[in-house]
Amino acid sequence: MPADIHQLLIVFTAYVIAAGSPGPSNMRIMGVAMHDGRKAALALASGVVSGSIFWGLMAATGVSAVLKTFPGALVALQIFGGLYLIFLALKAAKSAASPDKPTAVEDDRVPPSMPALYRRGLLMHLMNPKSILAWIALMTLGLGRGASTATVVVILAGCAVLSVSIFCGYAVLFSTGPMVRLYRRVRRWIEGTLALSFGLAGVKLLLSRI
Repeated sequence: MPADIHQLLIVFTAYVIAAGSPGPSNMRIMGVAMHDGRKAALALASGVVSGSIFWGLMAATGVSAVLKTFPGALVALQIFGGLYLIFLALKAAKSAASPDKPTAVEDDRVPPSMPALYRRGLLMHLMNPKSILAWIALMTLGLGRGASTATVVVILAGCAVLSVSIFCGYAVLFSTGPMVRLYRRVRRWIEGTLALSFGLAGVKLLLSRI
């Protein structure tokens, strides 16, 4: 056995809680799914998944130790991440304040490109220092002093599968007909909640100390 199955279950449960809890990434996937459809949401979710796997690889290969040795790297990431979240908050607030458009106009609207949505999701996850800290905690949970390479591979592979299931699951669920109709009725409330969520997260990142 590459690792104790009980220990792996603890790691995977912790990841599901961390990744599945409402946060900027999940909120944005939900908003895009209801506003621009499933393909757009899956593109955004793919970027988020890529960012999560990247941080997992960073933590597993020991780069996280370098970041812990040089706190300035985390502080810089914290500042960039906070500013990016505030930028997203302003965009969501602007959307919430805009009037509803007729359905015909909405149907003719040019949706964001798939590469742009992928980059947005990737940046959103890469610029969140809490992601790397969460991965450090996960690796600490799952890896002991004598942990083998196989254990690292099992943890990364398992969390990658969970990441795809969670983030892409949000994209699929919130692009269904009932959810789209719900979005059209409460669009401003959703965008306002997004603006508040991103704004608070951004300010918290800028003001917190790592």
